[in-house]
Amino acid sequence: MTHPLQLEWSGQTDRGRVRKNNEDAFLCLEFDAREVRYLGKHGSASLAHSDFVFAVSDGMGGAAAGEFASRIAVEKITRLLPASYARSATGLAEGAADVLQELFGEIHEALSYLGSCYEECAGMGATLTLCWITPGWLHFGHIGDSRLYYLPGDGAPMRQLTHDHTHVGWLQRTGKINEREAKTHGARNALQKALGAGHQFVDPQTGSVGLEPGDRFLLCTDGLVDGFFDARLAERLASVAPGAAGIAGELVAESVSHAGRDNTTALVVTFPG
Repeated sequence: MTHPLQLEWSGQTDRGRVRKNNEDAFLCLEFDAREVRYLGKHGSASLAHSDFVFAVSDGMGGAAAGEFASRIAVEKITRLLPASYARSATGLAEGAADVLQELFGEIHEALSYLGSCYEECAGMGATLTLCWITPGWLHFGHIGDSRLYYLPGDGAPMRQLTHDHTHVGWLQRTGKINEREAKTHGARNALQKALGAGHQFVDPQTGSVGLEPGDRFLLCTDGLVDGFFDARLAERLASVAPGAAGIAGELVAESVSHAGRDNTTALVVTFPG
């Protein structure tokens, strides 16, 4: 298999038309065993000498606690993943799940500790959907109802790799309700799993995907999903041309125009063929 050596990314977030503050956050990082480099909201790079992390997080909590929670979630990543760089040097998926389990556990502990110590942080929590990209592989960790979509470069249909950790998400996965019914269900935003937020244990979903030229991925918060059906998202991802730096902004703007009730974040990562 020929591994893609180039990747492109595009990220954007918006508070929407209703919320007064933005509790979403997204992260673009490049790292090796020595240093971590924050990346801009769009760009391109080579996979030859570094790993990359892309993540979205949706915070929750009173006052500004949700905004704080999502930023803790993405910033703690910078302290833990560089130490794991050597594990990915072989290009194998083995061990990535353990690293991501540890990472999610540490973020959960940090949010839980702050929530128990400070009244203004009581109940603070966050979703987190994260991609760790190494040569030939994309490893992902996830908890909550943010999402990771995968559109393979070989023309196969788009798939949602992550599970929404809600009862409504389970109903849709098991075929008891359809996508339209899930979007209008009264309990669609009731999380069964999250980082912090009073949950005693954390059990993230993890997985790995072998990368091929032409593959495209979308990380997004539930606010983006509010404004799209999956078929439209697949159509928009399929239309992304190399160098399309503004694609995340276009997705966010379209979603906000159709919904906009929540903070809205999109992060598109592509591997040009």
